[in-house]
Formats: sequence, C-alpha cells, structure tokens
Amino acid sequence: MRVVSLLPSATEIVYALGLGEQLVGVTFECDEPPRARAEKAVLVGGLDTAGMTPADVDAAVRARVAAGEDLYTLDAGALAALDPDVVLTQDLCRVCALPAGSVDDALAHLGCRADVVTLDPHTLEDVLATITTVGERTGTAPRAAELVASLRARLDAVARRVAGRPRPRVAVVEWVDPPFPAGHWVPDLVTAAGGQPVACRPGQRSAPVPWAEFTAARPDVVVVAPCGFGLDGAAGQAADVAGRLPGVPVWAVDGNAVVVRPGPRLVDGVEALAALLHGGDPPPHLAVRVA
Repeated sequence: MRVVSLLPSATEIVYALGLGEQLVGVTFECDEPPRARAEKAVLVGGLDTAGMTPADVDAAVRARVAAGEDLYTLDAGALAALDPDVVLTQDLCRVCALPAGSVDDALAHLGCRADVVTLDPHTLEDVLATITTVGERTGTAPRAAELVASLRARLDAVARRVAGRPRPRVAVVEWVDPPFPAGHWVPDLVTAAGGQPVACRPGQRSAPVPWAEFTAARPDVVVVAPCGFGLDGAAGQAADVAGRLPGVPVWAVDGNAVVVRPGPRLVDGVEALAALLHGGDPPPHLAVRVA
C-alpha cells in the first residue's frame, strides 16, 4: 500500500500505526517525525511564515483569501507519479491544510483512483475516531485499536489523578494578533486535564474576539498555544499576553506538538496541562511558565 498524507496530524497517525515505509508523500509542514519531510516526497507547499509576526501572518492569509488565491499548492504531477492507494486529507480548516476538494479535483483530472480519506475531527473523541478510520482504510485496524486503547488508558490515568481536585478556570489562546480563543478539541483537552475551559468554542471553529472576552471570563490560568508555533514562539507571544492579562498565571505550550494538531500527541498535551494546572512539573520541552 502506498499512502500520501496531506496534513501533519495524519502523518503522525501514519507513523504511529507503523506505516512509515508505506508513506510516500507529505506536505512541507509534516515535521513529526522529522524524517517524514526529509525522506518523503513533499507534495504540498504554502506560505513561508518564517520571521513573520502573528499579525503579519493573519494579514497575509486574509489578503490571499480575499483575492481568491489558494493558501496551499499541490504538485499534482508529483502526486500522480507516486500512484497512491490512499490519500489522507481534510476539510476542517482551509488555513491549516489543503482542502479535500482540491485533492479530489486533482485526482479526477489525472485519472487517479486513490481512496481519499477526509479527516475532520471537532472533538477529542473525534480525534481518537480518526485513528480508527485511518487504521480501517490502511489495513491496520488491529494496530489502530491498540493505539486508541493505549491513549484512552493514559487519559483515564489523568482523570484519576485530577478527580476531586478544584478545577481552575483555563483560557487557551490559539492566536494572539488578533486574539483567537480555543476551539474544536482544545477545550476537551482542558477538561480532560482537570480544568474548566473558559472563553472558548468547544467543538467549533475559533474566530477572533476582543481581549475583553478573555478578561471577562476571569481565568485562573492562561495557556498560550498558538497554531503553527513551537515552544519558543509560544513563549515570546505569551509574554505579550501576560501584559494584557496582569495578575493571571500565563503558560506557554508547544501548540504544534500537543495542542492544535489532531493526532496521538494530544494526549501528551493533556498530561502536560494536568501537570501545570495541578502543581506538577510539565515537560520543559512542552511547557514553560511566563508570568
């Protein structure tokens, strides 16, 4: 079987299911594991945001969308040359990855008959279900069941550790300029970690809001986990957030690794959040307190 992954979270799922040798194509953002982007054909390119501020990125995205331009480019010829059996894609967020419709159109034009699997989770439970789906469509259903069971066991262990403890009010900032509150599965991560998510959009797409919405939510803890950034970028942005929300503990978390990508590492995110909310020590490569 020849598998193409057109979103980073799907690439992580593919490797977690032991399909690394069957993976033949990825996107320029598929950096986990690092060898994915180094060893596989890169089929999708996009906006180079290196050195851009969050405001610059937001403005560039809005300008492209307003002009009717694509945010991602698919090398259709390279895709056809790979002759994939399965293509993993999404329709959840046009800003985050190439939409499934573009893939369908390209395959139809090229006469390819790959099985296009669209992964669009909105909740943490949905994310676990996508692992099952990928397993079913790639012939690795038993391994997917084992992986999901192991992730559920870790979530159950966290639930036992935080049971009966006070649940602090937690606001997660997914983007800082303009500010976006947590959406989709991110509030579920907070709940699973023993917190009460506030200023959020559970199961829904996030949208920009005034900073006053975060203030009015009266958070006990603020977590800055910006989409598209690792821990260093999150820490720099968290310092700005701390100035807007004085007196509230502010943590920076590696959003790309354990918060915004709907893959197996979300459970790492739950464990890290549980530690920072309940007096533990989150892994220093995933989270750091800024204020």
